[in-house]
Amino acid sequence: MAAAPQPVPAPAGSTPYREPPPTRFHEVHGVNIRVDQSGTRATRVESFANGLCFSREPLAPGQVFLVEIEEKELGWCGHLRLGLTALDPGSLTPVPEYSLPDLVSLGRSWVFAITRHHNRVAAEGQEEEPPGRPPGLLDDPYLHIEQLRIPRDRLVGRSRPGRYSHLLDQLYELNVLPPTARRSRLGVLFCPRPDGTADMHILINGEDMGPSARGLPTTQPLYAVVDVFASTKSVRLVQLEYGCSAFSSDPVPHCHSEKCDTSARH
Repeated sequence: MAAAPQPVPAPAGSTPYREPPPTRFHEVHGVNIRVDQSGTRATRVESFANGLCFSREPLAPGQVFLVEIEEKELGWCGHLRLGLTALDPGSLTPVPEYSLPDLVSLGRSWVFAITRHHNRVAAEGQEEEPPGRPPGLLDDPYLHIEQLRIPRDRLVGRSRPGRYSHLLDQLYELNVLPPTARRSRLGVLFCPRPDGTADMHILINGEDMGPSARGLPTTQPLYAVVDVFASTKSVRLVQLEYGCSAFSSDPVPHCHSEKCDTSARH
């Protein structure tokens, strides 16, 4: 019988890795939202607005708040919106009716409507690159953002059985199957920068849409924002197992467990 995998000691000087806790929805949410007992499914029960939801806890650097669209509702224009806020959800009385513009107008909130032609912010002195599928996207089992490395498999929705089926679906490629279709998986995270601020990234079915906002404060807790708006009726949280540190004191992530493929380090 093969020996059980043994933990790999953390490299000297690195920060010991701790798996982020499971994500849950906050008990504070829009008046039309119902969150199930597990705290992992949020459903808008009437109208098309008052569907704001937040993460129960602030996100850790590099932690993805990932949702899958479970139900759609015909007859409304508009789709799910996603982002981050430095406002404490418990302080929002009442919860704004809309994320855009209501929540954003309160300040310290960065929210975007989901589209594959996403608003990305170019770094100073660089031109904005048009969105598009990176070469070899499906060849790499990991999504790389800055120093972060995330197993791609759970990030991708499945329009039918099979690994990466949503990305391989011709309707998705032609944008007939939109990024907010049922079973799409959408995530948000922030990546710290050397200057002490952070970039916000939005993920659509395993694709990084690039920095959507820059200059976010890392000295304040940042909560995920999910606006279950209009034609999006219900979402559920998808849990990720990172298996290695997202950010450490060294310039590259370090794996502390054999379940990480150390040969894929950058």
